[in-house]
Amino acid sequence: MTKFILAIDQGTTSSRAIVFDGDRKIAGVGQKEFTQHFPQDGWVEHDPEEIWESVVWSVKTALSDANVSAGDIAAIGITNQRETVVIWDRATGKPIHNAIVWQDRRTAGYCAELKKAGHEAMVTQRTGLLLDPYFSGTKVKWLLDTVEGARTRAENGELAFGTIDSFLIWRLTGGKVHATDATNAGRTLLFDIGKNQWDAELCALLDVPMASLPEVKDCADDFGTAEAELFGAAIPILGVAGDQHAATIGQACFEPGMVKSTYGTGCFALLNTGTDMVPSQNRLLTTIAYRIDGQSTYALEGSIFIAGAAVQWIRDGLKLVSHASETGPLARTADPSQNVYMVPAFVGLGAPWWDADARGAIYGITRNTGPAEIAKAALEAVSYQTRDLLEAMRKDWTSGSTETVLRVDGGMVASDWTMQFLADILDAPVDRPQILETTALGAAWLAGMKAGVWPGMSEFAAGWARDRRFEPEMDAATRKAKIAGWNDAVRRTLTQ
Repeated sequence: MTKFILAIDQGTTSSRAIVFDGDRKIAGVGQKEFTQHFPQDGWVEHDPEEIWESVVWSVKTALSDANVSAGDIAAIGITNQRETVVIWDRATGKPIHNAIVWQDRRTAGYCAELKKAGHEAMVTQRTGLLLDPYFSGTKVKWLLDTVEGARTRAENGELAFGTIDSFLIWRLTGGKVHATDATNAGRTLLFDIGKNQWDAELCALLDVPMASLPEVKDCADDFGTAEAELFGAAIPILGVAGDQHAATIGQACFEPGMVKSTYGTGCFALLNTGTDMVPSQNRLLTTIAYRIDGQSTYALEGSIFIAGAAVQWIRDGLKLVSHASETGPLARTADPSQNVYMVPAFVGLGAPWWDADARGAIYGITRNTGPAEIAKAALEAVSYQTRDLLEAMRKDWTSGSTETVLRVDGGMVASDWTMQFLADILDAPVDRPQILETTALGAAWLAGMKAGVWPGMSEFAAGWARDRRFEPEMDAATRKAKIAGWNDAVRRTLTQ
């Protein structure tokens, strides 16, 4: 029996496909960036057709790179940017509008109205989320209210709503399957994560017709079959999880108390709380980490909207570097006597502040400040924000040890300089795995395990391997001073 597994990792700025062999090693990769659309300040959109084309191209490229055919693939696992929404015509499969991206803030005013009306406590109790434009539900309402005729068509069952995973499943199966998994459903503001079902009262509150919603499945489940004409042979789709949940799985954070943090476009830290749905007292989110065999495992999550996106801005906006990889070496040359802080609230601030109206700022600039200091401030901001998340988690998670070893992944963790600063600011060890593509690996494990060609949870966890551990080296006085400077910068940003 073939043991190759194909992971589709549909991210915020690019689509990636990775072929893993039977030893769970990377055999082939395909990746393609796609266009970011910014129609107005705080609005972010993607063209779903361009996303689809980038996925198909990436899969074909990965198969070619691995020198395998579609017939050699036992199963497909899908992981995706969460909260980004698409509505499409069930008859034609065509989207009615661009996808509205998770970073988009256009529904901030509506969220404020819902809060003022006193709805947030009920929403949080059922969904584990806050009333923030980050989440999918209010985006769906905006689309139905804005696109001519959309609401009537949705109520008549003519339109399908989905996060990106649902759209890809629909396209891959030729419109035969309209489904999502519990982790993506749990980020919509429409799903009761305790009862594990769509909530009629929440749907009514956000004015979203239930006829448009996908079926919710386990993360390892039968999501239909990718049609043979796409890649040369029919391939079963057996695993789906939102990107941060897939990374949690890929990092083998299966035990309560384990923490992972992913550094991509944004930064997202998840703390496994087991079968306990822990309500946060510190503005974190309660979320489904994964659902396997009908059993949900929960997590506390802290969401930072801008991480790698700040590096992208330095490259594309300020043009201080030609490639993102140059940012770390540039930061090393910064003047250590300058205390420059960047608060990257380009699309508002996420946890634990949740200020949708905040905007980015840089503090401590002098005539001597140059590209190196700006680059250093951008990289350091990720570490400061991670510390804020972990401090909040320590306050919420009282069932386990407060000693934290952070497992990290994502593009930014390739920078030794950034990871060392992270360990220094956290005053805790940081573990970087041998396989940095943990998001894709998590999706692949779900599919491979379901297909019966990859091992179960315990054996998979035993195979997790560390590339390097970064131990804190910064003295306590320096750490305290730097954190105080960061806290002052955040305070100034929030009171602008």
